[in-house]
Amino acid sequence: MLKRSGRGFTLIELLVVIAIIGILSSIVLASLNSARTKGRDTKRVSDIKQLQLALELYYDANGSYPAALTEATLVTPGYISVVPQDSTDDVVYPYEQLSSGTSYHLGANLEVAGNAALESDADDDGTVITNGADGTSCTGAADRYCFDVKP
Repeated sequence: MLKRSGRGFTLIELLVVIAIIGILSSIVLASLNSARTKGRDTKRVSDIKQLQLALELYYDANGSYPAALTEATLVTPGYISVVPQDSTDDVVYPYEQLSSGTSYHLGANLEVAGNAALESDADDDGTVITNGADGTSCTGAADRYCFDVKP
């Protein structure tokens, strides 16, 4: 007659523990993805603010805004250290010079609809930002929300 020792775990107990760990890890990964999305949006808003400052410095020195966001117009003169790009698309943010250099329209596609920055942007639907390699040009593509600014 074999006597069973009560020191180990049964297969059912191990499967239950593995299932619980799997559920908890999926919850953590889902919330981590949400934090990444918000982080990317925060970087986009920060990049736009840096570009606005560089554009104002350019305007003060030249009397008009540049035709395009390039290293020659912003980096070389020292208005900004590097022209920021959207980390998701690796493209320069959509920018359009308006009124022969007296104004501009600059934007970024955000991923979170409830971003607080969207309440303080230009919300200019009249001018579509056509410059820049952004595939949607900040025109409100599906699941993207345009954060756009003007001087």
